[in-house]
Amino acid sequence: MSFRSLLLAIIAVLFLSCKNEIKKETEIPSEAQQTVITLIKNPTVENSALPRLFSNGSQLYLSWIEQKDSLSILKYSVMTKGAWQKPVTVASGSDWFVNWADFPAIAENNGNLLLSFLQKSAEGTYTYDIKMNLFHPSHTETSESKWKKNFILHNDGTKSEHGFVSMLPYGRNSFFVSWLDGRNTTGGHDTHDGHSEGGAMTLRAAVVTASGEITKEAELDPRVCDCCGTSAAMTSKGPVVVYRDRSQDEIRDVSIVRWEGDTWSDPKTVAADDWKIAGCPVNGPAVDAKGDHLVVAWFTASKGEGDIKVAFSGDGGATFGRSFRLDGENANGRVDVVMLSQEEAAVLWMEPKGDDTVLQLMNVNVHGYSETPVTVTTTSAERSSGFPQLELVDDTLYLAWTEIAEDGKHIKTASIPLSHL
Repeated sequence: MSFRSLLLAIIAVLFLSCKNEIKKETEIPSEAQQTVITLIKNPTVENSALPRLFSNGSQLYLSWIEQKDSLSILKYSVMTKGAWQKPVTVASGSDWFVNWADFPAIAENNGNLLLSFLQKSAEGTYTYDIKMNLFHPSHTETSESKWKKNFILHNDGTKSEHGFVSMLPYGRNSFFVSWLDGRNTTGGHDTHDGHSEGGAMTLRAAVVTASGEITKEAELDPRVCDCCGTSAAMTSKGPVVVYRDRSQDEIRDVSIVRWEGDTWSDPKTVAADDWKIAGCPVNGPAVDAKGDHLVVAWFTASKGEGDIKVAFSGDGGATFGRSFRLDGENANGRVDVVMLSQEEAAVLWMEPKGDDTVLQLMNVNVHGYSETPVTVTTTSAERSSGFPQLELVDDTLYLAWTEIAEDGKHIKTASIPLSHL
């Protein structure tokens, strides 16, 4: 091969590599890509919303809230052999705080099951407690005796805001739980949106044992964004929590705290977007881990339009590589993320496409190389469409979202093989 031919070959390889890394804003998924999404019939009924998915690696769980007039009903179902099973009613009440962004969580650990919901504690708009329901397998004959029902996660006793729960299996039978806690916000006056201007919202965490005991409660960050969701993952060293932080100058970037040996690390910014915003954007981050390999996905509008970003860590979140932007235009956010391997992740988010709003699903790796996004479905940008969910079981990704129709809200579930992403 001549020197000139060799040089041209090298340039061609470099060009193709760069082209693969940079996502063109004009790329539109083909019709063939749309066919890889398979809808799965699920047991939810009309007026159901707020889906939450949880995968233990081999089984998939779905929780949701069904609304009947003023009554809210928390239910869940388990997928077995590709089909959702008969739903189980966990709790119900007419005094719940039901919110599009702050919705029930579910996790399973060695047959133990933990679910949360929010119950009003006073007349104020943002005064509610986190109630937990714990299922513990036993040799008793009645299923009701296997439940510890409606116990409070936190012990402060204040009439303040508590919510945005994340939970994970912890140890053999217990659960790690993180949440936003407003115990320090009481005593101030209410703002125009109903929140209090007392002290700051805090990030807290605890362990819920198989018997329902609350242990190892700790404050992780004394000042955080008021109503952006939290997300947690388990590394080989222990749990990590990502969330939207809040500086004294109102910089609201995404931070991480990590369990280090026998204590919690100081909060650390994942990527310095320097997003200065006076109010909460209600758009939290998502995290997932495989061993010490970690991925964080988040929304920011620091440059005036909505961006979806992702960053990877190879040391359990102690440090991160550069962040990459994934969306094609001014995104809505509402992200979820799943690690596919130690170097790849699937990211789900909402963004506009013409006159519509769509759910986009993309495979991206630690170097920023990404496949063309798969458009999952057309959705609504309204708050009532909630936060779409993404989980992995074996070699298949599962999704759940809320569809807004003329006759009410419906939950949709679907799957996509990893080979098609």
